[in-house]
Amino acid sequence: MPPSYPGTLHNYSPRLTAFEFGHTQTQPQKPHSLLFIGGLTDGLYTVPYVQQIAKALESTEWSLFSLLLSSSYGGWGIGSLDQDIEEIAKCVEYVRGLKKDGPGGKVVIMGHSTGSQDVLHYLTAANPVPVRSEIDGVEGFLRPVVDGAIMQAPVSDRQAMQSTVEGSPEAREAYERLVQFAKEQPARAICPIQLTGLVGLPPGTPVNARRFWSLASPESPARPAEDDLFSTDLTDERFDGTFGRVAGRGLLAGTLVALYSGSDEYAPDGVDKEALMARWKRAVDAEGVKKWDGEASGVIPGASHNVQDEGQAWLIERVLSYLNRV
Repeated sequence: MPPSYPGTLHNYSPRLTAFEFGHTQTQPQKPHSLLFIGGLTDGLYTVPYVQQIAKALESTEWSLFSLLLSSSYGGWGIGSLDQDIEEIAKCVEYVRGLKKDGPGGKVVIMGHSTGSQDVLHYLTAANPVPVRSEIDGVEGFLRPVVDGAIMQAPVSDRQAMQSTVEGSPEAREAYERLVQFAKEQPARAICPIQLTGLVGLPPGTPVNARRFWSLASPESPARPAEDDLFSTDLTDERFDGTFGRVAGRGLLAGTLVALYSGSDEYAPDGVDKEALMARWKRAVDAEGVKKWDGEASGVIPGASHNVQDEGQAWLIERVLSYLNRV
């Protein structure tokens, strides 16, 4: 791929933008849209396979939008899943309005890493989310229905952090100090920045007490915090309260896909990825409405967390096959 890609930058809400790959103002809009949401520290051109998906979609009726949220790049440390899904909802609404003249346009959301938490939270949280705290300062935004949803690299931030902490006395001490800080200080207080990088979080980023507690989830698995959705030690009851709400919430017209990287460096050692996804499937389909997509879901052979190289062709083939069925 060349280092640049033509397209259109959309301002879908004040101070929020999305880049539509390949589309120019002189071209008619394609009817269908895939909205991509990155993980912690991600923004435009930070996930290597996104441009490859855009290229693969060039000859189809689908266009790819890469979203920039308030939590993109370094904003994740003071963000939240609630804030993310409201901004994603605004983009879904904008894209539907942009393509309202097209015949039966579909919208699918796709998240990478923590973006997968956004996807699941979008589908399962109260709609609208209750009035958020003074940190976020706005009332809930009613989220529109989406036609499909994809989670790629849905791994646990908590367990990735634990892996770092367990291997170093210095990291363990930093973790314990951060947990104590987050427990005692106001939610908006910024954690000691010299400590957060030691426990495996992206270094140099301001992280408030609320987001650290949500990502670290120190009372898990008994009392998981908001961000702790994919940990392997969570109970079936926890999955019933998250994955199990997909059908009942009514925000997914189609099916949910999970694409777990086969050699994900952030996954716990020895995790049986197929067995874990089988537990998620059981919870999703427990109400008798089949919302889990067994045809597209799977483990990407040999893939790293962000599918840097190996597994890209497999991933793209699965995504395109799924979109053709939406």
